[in-house]
Amino acid sequence: MENRVEKKRAMNHKGFTLIELLVVMVILGLLAALVGPRLFGHVGAANQKAAKTQIEMLGSALDAFRLDVGRYPTTAEGLAALDTNPGIEGWNGPYLKKALPNDPWKRPYQYQCPGTHGEYDLLSYGADGAPGGDGENKDVDSWE
Repeated sequence: MENRVEKKRAMNHKGFTLIELLVVMVILGLLAALVGPRLFGHVGAANQKAAKTQIEMLGSALDAFRLDVGRYPTTAEGLAALDTNPGIEGWNGPYLKKALPNDPWKRPYQYQCPGTHGEYDLLSYGADGAPGGDGENKDVDSWE
């Protein structure tokens, strides 16, 4: 008789009830709703900072190109001239340690030489890929 009672008790403690599972799911949902937006808000700011850092790195490579060649790459030559010699005398590259990066939103950086804001303009249009914008959509450029 004692053996039956022990088996019955063991069977009653083998899993979670539906109510317990629902309570845990509700708690996890509330945590995700509170913490998620804060974490995703930081992703946009991190991408903006990464773009600014990459633009500064590309600016240093452009300056090294200018020291060797005597000018910045033309708009037609583009940033690819930092990685591959387009047939320019004095080119002593590659001027980048790794391949030419895309912006954090996986689009190529926009380059123009001569620029309207300086000797060259280098920019990313942000998350939306269009000129202007605020927050994560704000343009990141070399002249600000």
